Amino acid sequence: METFNFDEAAAQILCALPERAIDLARLKALNQTTLTPTITVIGKYNHGKSRLLNELIGQDIFSVADRRETVALNEHRYEQLCWLDAPGLDADVGGQDDHLAQEALWCKSDIRLFVHSVKEGELDAAEHPLLQQLHYDVQRSKRQTLVVLTQVDQVPDQTVLTQVIDSIQQQIPQFNLLPVSATRHRQGTEANKQLLIQKSGISALRQALDDAIALVPQARIHEKALLFTEMRQQLTNLLNAEQQQLQQLQQLQHNQRQSFDSDLNKTLDKVCVDLQPTLADREHDDALVPDSFENMFKMTAGKQERARIQVAYSHACLDIDSHLIRYGVTGLPTEQQTQVRSINTVMIAVMGVSVKSRQDLRKIFTEQNGRDRLCREFAHYFEVSPDRVALVKQISDVTAQVTMYTQALTALQHLEA
Repeated sequence: METFNFDEAAAQILCALPERAIDLARLKALNQTTLTPTITVIGKYNHGKSRLLNELIGQDIFSVADRRETVALNEHRYEQLCWLDAPGLDADVGGQDDHLAQEALWCKSDIRLFVHSVKEGELDAAEHPLLQQLHYDVQRSKRQTLVVLTQVDQVPDQTVLTQVIDSIQQQIPQFNLLPVSATRHRQGTEANKQLLIQKSGISALRQALDDAIALVPQARIHEKALLFTEMRQQLTNLLNAEQQQLQQLQQLQHNQRQSFDSDLNKTLDKVCVDLQPTLADREHDDALVPDSFENMFKMTAGKQERARIQVAYSHACLDIDSHLIRYGVTGLPTEQQTQVRSINTVMIAVMGVSVKSRQDLRKIFTEQNGRDRLCREFAHYFEVSPDRVALVKQISDVTAQVTMYTQALTALQHLEA
């Protein structure tokens, strides 16, 4: 797969699994078919990392200084190996140096040489947890970690040296320790003194490195399969959870609407029954008789009948409003509201304020067109009520998550192909 395609697919996966950034960077490294085994030397500043690398390579490639100089990834290719001298563990935490150290340790390395100077005594509070992580990673990814104890020549008392090494071994019993002295090796090489070379421990370290290098091809196959399997399973689990939630939300949305419509129809049925005495046909409908000027301030039969119709209408509206309140359908959407707060209600928007005749009641409640209008308009305001809008937003968000995880799985399949 081309790098551009890898990066594009990785970006989609990263959107869904941001915590997998390091794993995706590692996969990108593993995806390079010409990648040579990479050995990363990591440890605290002034613990002899660069000097050790120079002895292993046999050339003074990496800078050796009393002041901190390794603030970048110093890389050197030698005899089909890539050697990395990473910034010290005491580099600026959270800064560029720390980022480079993490990149070297987790993204680029096939083998880690963890360097600790015995003159510093036991592992400190930063080194010990990191070695626990590396041991876990050995079990998980099969990438090897070698623990190298440097500067043994700077602890002249053999008893003290033995005690320090024993203490470190007790701290990390899961690792084999490799004590070395780069200084002795350099002196032995320059003076052709085999005893110094032998006592330097470099030969044993080189043998351990050769053994670890031999395991790299199989470890890469294992690690690549592991990362794909882990991410595939994680994405599948996340997708299944979101799909299940989406199904539940959609079912809730359906059930709420079904319940609203059903209860509204029951309410309208009750209203029709309650209105029957008022809607009964009469020989003479006084409500239709207009008031004359002379009767403006008198209580007439027409006024009484219209008042009776209005009371019946009000009772019907109270029943409907009670139903709407139960479902949170009360106020109008913001865009429909007026400056008169008292009329910013769904009931007034749909029903108006009053009726004048029995015919008005019939048109609103008993005729099919009128009833259909009530159901349609009340359903509209139900759908734009705050709870329903929030539910729609939640469904939209979960749908977006489903889409994201689906696309990430597809991208992962492309990377595996």
